[in-house]
Amino acid sequence: MGLLERLRKEWFILGIALVIAVARLEPGVGVKGGPLKPEITITYIAVSAIFFNSGLSLKTEELTSALMHVKLHLFVQIFTLVFFPTAIWVFLQLLSITPINEWLLKGLQTVGCMPPPVSSAVILTKAVGGNEAAAIFNSAFGSFLGIVITPLLLLLFLGSSSSVPFTSIFSQLFMTVVVPLIIGQIVRRYIKDWLERKKPPFGAISSSVLLMIIYTTFCDTFANPNIDLDKFSLIIIVFIIFSIQMSFMFLTFLFSTRNNSTFTPADTVAIVFCSTHKSLTLGIPMLKIVFAGYEHLSLISVPLLIYHPAQILLGSLLVPTIKSWMVSRQKALKLTRQPKAPLKV
Repeated sequence: MGLLERLRKEWFILGIALVIAVARLEPGVGVKGGPLKPEITITYIAVSAIFFNSGLSLKTEELTSALMHVKLHLFVQIFTLVFFPTAIWVFLQLLSITPINEWLLKGLQTVGCMPPPVSSAVILTKAVGGNEAAAIFNSAFGSFLGIVITPLLLLLFLGSSSSVPFTSIFSQLFMTVVVPLIIGQIVRRYIKDWLERKKPPFGAISSSVLLMIIYTTFCDTFANPNIDLDKFSLIIIVFIIFSIQMSFMFLTFLFSTRNNSTFTPADTVAIVFCSTHKSLTLGIPMLKIVFAGYEHLSLISVPLLIYHPAQILLGSLLVPTIKSWMVSRQKALKLTRQPKAPLKV
């Protein structure tokens, strides 16, 4: 019974291993244009389902209070769209003297310029039990900011002279993020009592959708012919990507838990995931638009193709550890806030 209980708790991590293995064996099934049609089922249906699910499960008062959490939003957006790309640029000045493929290094810079994703950061925050409302707001808001800021950052750090169709990207974000979230909130108003009585497994539903996203993402990664180019540079880039993610997750954790910080443990969880995750869904179309006709576009895209599954894999593996920290921290804070019993004379 102990083994079954453990398997039940670890099903998501086992699921990740399974979908990666299946993607490696037959990437053609989940690749863009393949039988699963991820350009529709993932880009639109899966992402919309995640935010409808979030809208349905999220208490309206929590989302409203999240909008007022200005300090948290400023921290996430400045870290993601200012500190991250600048730090990568400084780091790449050191790496430029190494024999690593220069176009893969330029690809690392494009990763730094990307906005937060509209799915993985929210789902991982929810899986831990963190501030889901703040994660939703920052993922959506960061993506909207990214529509304008990311192309400008790409032009600043790498240079190009293409125009960007902001309208089409904005409308896609609105339809897959904002609309499902609002619909979920509206539906919740009518079935609120039923939801509180039945308590549907919202976390398991979101996790299952995430497994679909992981599968199709790895299908794209394994099916991409550029992954086979320059094995040495590719291995080094993979190592650098994991190192960057671990370092930045640790950095955001340190900043958001310092003594004079006003962030709660649940806020910290949202900050760690939202500040360090980057969007593939928005990123690849933006790269194709900004660097249209660029002969090295495929190589520049490789680091982002690696970063996306890596952030999901690393984040998912860290869920139990972060959850354990958050729960113990919340208990400790609750104990310190309890009023002391008056001394008997």
